[in-house]
Amino acid sequence: MSMFPKSAFGQTVFLVAALLLINQVVSYITVSLYVVKPTIEQVNLILAKQIKTVFIDWEDGVEITDEVSEKFFEITGIEVMTQRQAMRSGLGQSREYPMLSRSMSEQLNGSARVRISQTGPLVYWVEAPQAPGYWVKVPLTGFKDNNLEFLTFYLSSIGFLSVLGGWLFARHLNRPLKALQQAAIKVGVGDFSTKLEEHGSTEVIEVTRAFNQMSRGIAALENDRRLLMAGVSHDLRTPLTRIRLATEMMSDEEDYLREGIIYDIEDMNAIIDQFIEYLRHHKREELALEDLNALVSEVVHSEQKHQRNITFTENHSINNVPLSMVAIKRVITNMIENAIRYSDDDIDVETTISRDKKYAMVVVKDHGPGIPESELESVFEPFKQGDTARGSEGSGLGLAIIKRIVDMHGGKVALVNRPEGGLSAEVYLPLKHVTTKEKQ
Repeated sequence: MSMFPKSAFGQTVFLVAALLLINQVVSYITVSLYVVKPTIEQVNLILAKQIKTVFIDWEDGVEITDEVSEKFFEITGIEVMTQRQAMRSGLGQSREYPMLSRSMSEQLNGSARVRISQTGPLVYWVEAPQAPGYWVKVPLTGFKDNNLEFLTFYLSSIGFLSVLGGWLFARHLNRPLKALQQAAIKVGVGDFSTKLEEHGSTEVIEVTRAFNQMSRGIAALENDRRLLMAGVSHDLRTPLTRIRLATEMMSDEEDYLREGIIYDIEDMNAIIDQFIEYLRHHKREELALEDLNALVSEVVHSEQKHQRNITFTENHSINNVPLSMVAIKRVITNMIENAIRYSDDDIDVETTISRDKKYAMVVVKDHGPGIPESELESVFEPFKQGDTARGSEGSGLGLAIIKRIVDMHGGKVALVNRPEGGLSAEVYLPLKHVTTKEKQ
């Protein structure tokens, strides 16, 4: 799994944080090599010269009395202690530094040890080769904890403010893109009412302007198409009505012709109704919280007129699902009528909750021949019908109407060939829906 963020906002913040981290590391190394290290070496050299004065006249085996040690401390501020005294004074809480020990050894012409205590005020401990077992305690009064705390606070503040500034800058750049994304989603479901404000960088303004032009063009094209198809569908009803009236006036000897003509007229009217129904769901509607089980039960009850055994099963209590009642009734009706048209056995309808708990599901199962796997996606296109195994009746808009309505709800629809035979039509409706009223 990649740690690099995918969004432009995340990538900008990540880039700022990475550059800041690199800058901090380089600064730390530079200060350490060219400021801290030379300073420590200089301090170490000065202390080595001071320690030389302590042991300048010493010979092996000479012991330091308390009187001499106290007098020397009064003059120089440097104490000379035995191992035991040093341990009581904080030597045990100190840390040895090999680099300083090597430098001190070179200055004192022997093996020396250097330790630094940081529990309180900084203390320099040196065991000189001239007096093994004795420790020289040198307080470093020039280095104060306040200086280190201020440095830590300064570096932390710089890092935090840099990341915060990068986050605010990225958010400012990302805001028009976020608005563009939301507007594109609305256009995808047929809502062309949003007009984006043209602000931001030059590139973003150009993209926003192009999007607004595209949205207006699509809206005009959709409106023209809707008017054209609605007009054609409406105008077709007039000659069909005249044909129906003329057919009703035919003599009884021509009953066989009359019945065939009336059947064709009713079929054409049904196709026209599907055209109008497809055009009706061209934009997103206001959704209300409904009981999905009650809605499906009502549709199943009304479809019993086909004298087919339709079984409805409720697997969960599914209340307060955001949906358009009229539109979803049309979806379930189309699903059941498709199952009736393309199968002869019983039809099973059930409602349930998806495994991820994000969707309410309506599933309609038939026992027909199914659809070839290669056509399961394409049958949702307008005027696209399944293969000849399922016949070629209808206008080819039934599944297209289902998909358009479900897309309007932010859901999804799928057709699955059942292993035991038949087709399973599955509609997923999102359970989560936040409206302005709910926020208040």
